[in-house]
Amino acid sequence: MPGLAASPKIFEKIQLPEEQFEVHLLEWFLPKPNETLEGYAERMAEEIKHDDAVLIGVSFGGILVQEIAKIKQVRKTIIISSVKCADEFPMRMKLAKNTKAYKLIPTSMFSNVEFLLKYGMGERVKERLELYKMYLSVNDKKYLDWAIENVLLWNRKEIDEKVVHIHGDNDDVFPIKNIKNCIVVKGGTHAMILFKYKWMNENLPRIITE
Repeated sequence: MPGLAASPKIFEKIQLPEEQFEVHLLEWFLPKPNETLEGYAERMAEEIKHDDAVLIGVSFGGILVQEIAKIKQVRKTIIISSVKCADEFPMRMKLAKNTKAYKLIPTSMFSNVEFLLKYGMGERVKERLELYKMYLSVNDKKYLDWAIENVLLWNRKEIDEKVVHIHGDNDDVFPIKNIKNCIVVKGGTHAMILFKYKWMNENLPRIITE
């Protein structure tokens, strides 16, 4: 399951041995009006046709697969660049939740990536926007509003100890200082699914099967 608004194309460099694994890519679809994350997870679970599947989710996709694992029998849940409970959110996200500042985010702007690229400040911002343009799959304002709210309002208090968590030590969205019990990828950023694919290809088969 890719991250917020992202396309399954983010997994294009992840190559698991075909004789050992059958890979199925999940895609975001539009939420229903006032749909809860739990309700959305139930609908997404219907897309998983195999019993005892191994779920892998990135960022918000990691949150979603944890919700799916509550309602569908799975063999293992693996999250990448994500969080296992609300305590792992950085302080700025907790403040955004408590003050409802997230409601002020002009998500309609994200549908016009060309505008953002033109006026983006700094090379790092423009680099991220180029990636956003390349891997974006859903730029519907209703989806973005729903997704941002459901990330911030996710209120799981207890960590599921069976979840396998892979996290970069240079993740600036979910800083590793807030993350407990994870497999650390040196130099990994929040977008390491794109840039640390060699590490993923070398280590995921073992992590999935062990």
